[in-house]
Amino acid sequence: MLATLTDGPFHRPGWVYEEKYDGIRVLAEKDGAKIRLFSRNLRDRTADFPEIVAAIAGLPAPTLVLDGEVVVFEVSRVSRFQLLQRREDAKATPVYALFDCLFARGQDLCGRPLAERRRVLEAEVTEKPPLQLARRLADDGLKAFETARRLGLEGLVAKNLTSAYRPGTRSPDWLKVKVRNEDEFVIGGFTRPEGSRQHFGALLVGAWERGKLRYAGKVGTGFTGNTLTDLMKQFVPLVRATSPFHDLPRERDVTWLEPRLVAQVAYTELTDDGRLRHPAFLGLRDDKAASKVRWPRGSKISQGGT
Repeated sequence: MLATLTDGPFHRPGWVYEEKYDGIRVLAEKDGAKIRLFSRNLRDRTADFPEIVAAIAGLPAPTLVLDGEVVVFEVSRVSRFQLLQRREDAKATPVYALFDCLFARGQDLCGRPLAERRRVLEAEVTEKPPLQLARRLADDGLKAFETARRLGLEGLVAKNLTSAYRPGTRSPDWLKVKVRNEDEFVIGGFTRPEGSRQHFGALLVGAWERGKLRYAGKVGTGFTGNTLTDLMKQFVPLVRATSPFHDLPRERDVTWLEPRLVAQVAYTELTDDGRLRHPAFLGLRDDKAASKVRWPRGSKISQGGT
């Protein structure tokens, strides 16, 4: 079940407001001694997070299906996607932030209200690293947004306590409110490196709109030496002769790529002419198909949060 982006903060009786995590969405399935982890595109991630697998195996319920986000926290306890991408360099331990329970002890809970599913989640999961329950912010949605902004969170997710869990849908019963701008963009090419930079200079990125790949600009910061090397290895088999963008950017020394890789990008705003301002590369997303990356809606966030 996915959340729908809304334009700004709000408050509604009967809703709760949770921290929006900046990581990889993961479903966990426990069937006796067998544990499996899946990303939102059903990619098996079991081998990627052995600590989380071991922790779920230790839970007392013989059967469970849990929903949450695998994240890495910085010192201030704010999750950052780039830390998860580079956890081997930082020797950081991933945390599984859990916010829903879909199945427990032989019972399908998807049709039950969120309030009941959360009670089951709290009963079945003991908060002990690397497992934690998703943090709920203030009861008032506007105050929750202010807390999220003060803490430097990516945003918050507002949820209707009476809502059922509908797999595969983008529901109006879950609404996400952004505090800072981060979005997924398709990589369509790269420029030649300059100076001491190795492999490439900047990424040319865009997103799909009405069946066409729309150009959003160049991303030239946020890379480490290892990132540049790893990306270049993935670029080589994707090189093509023509631009994949329907609005061909006027750029020199560009190598075009098949639009198959998805980048997570932070930026201050999307300008009126559809260009990213101050973008920075955070990492590659392998949990979402490039064909599903849509042009961001409601990306421009003012200092007042409106």
